[in-house]
Amino acid sequence: MKLLVLDSSGLVASVALIEDDQLIAEYTTGNKLTHSQTLLPMLDEVIKRTSFEIEDIDAVAVAKGPGSFTGLRIGAATAKGLGLALDKPIIPVPTVDGLAYQLFGTSMIICPMMDARRKQVYTGFYRFEGSEMKVLKEQCAQSVEDTLIQLREYNEPVVFLGDGVPVYKEEILEKMGDLAIFAPAHANRQRAAAVGTLAQVYFAQGIYESADEFVPEYLRKSQAEREREERLHDKSSITAREWHVRKALPEDLPMIAEIEKLSFHRPWSFDSIESFYYRKTSDIYVWRDRNRISGYIIAEHVLDRQNYIGSQ
Repeated sequence: MKLLVLDSSGLVASVALIEDDQLIAEYTTGNKLTHSQTLLPMLDEVIKRTSFEIEDIDAVAVAKGPGSFTGLRIGAATAKGLGLALDKPIIPVPTVDGLAYQLFGTSMIICPMMDARRKQVYTGFYRFEGSEMKVLKEQCAQSVEDTLIQLREYNEPVVFLGDGVPVYKEEILEKMGDLAIFAPAHANRQRAAAVGTLAQVYFAQGIYESADEFVPEYLRKSQAEREREERLHDKSSITAREWHVRKALPEDLPMIAEIEKLSFHRPWSFDSIESFYYRKTSDIYVWRDRNRISGYIIAEHVLDRQNYIGSQ
């Protein structure tokens, strides 16, 4: 079986070619270039330097997530594009499972940790029984604190690996003490070879899908989605404080003039604002937050369009 393997789920980008039980080529880099700059050139380089014809592959294996949202999308788009173009199936491999598979054969508990920010990690717990990797806890996003509390309950040595380890190493040592073991440099980050080897196991079990069906697994919402929800929450909080926009009243004009003075280098005078207020062709609206005017807008009707002058 010939496999093309991609992993761009974390800080590392990795591409591999595997045929049966032999690793033909692997290109892994952990520099600071983005995966959009590195993944396709790496793939091209691997193909050029081997006797592989990309049309001869049997499937595309890819780390399906969790991980970096941008990295996952780049890897997924590349895998889907190749799968569709070559009419080959996709073998999606859980990122954390692929990380754990690098420590094939160890009898100790394996705990990959990928930094998910905000004191959280993508993690899971694993152990090998002979040549079979057993999943003790499926990959998930949870706090570092909860992860270490759960591991302490096993009361046995744990091997840690992944880009979250250097971020939380002090906390790991504080909570785990001598039970904490850290994987060495050659086995502590994502490698396409491990993803591909595990993909072979999945393929033999019938676990694969079409390129059309494949989607990455994020486990949690992106930062942009979380920030949007926070903004919506803030808006609902403001609504709860009863802010609203309404037409200005005569008693609002002094405050409008004060905001004008604070906002502009050459502010309108109170008389100018008052003059606008009483014109039939203009409107003034104020934004009130509780009992305070926080901003205003002046609209002057000119033919079929409007000129807007305002400040907040």
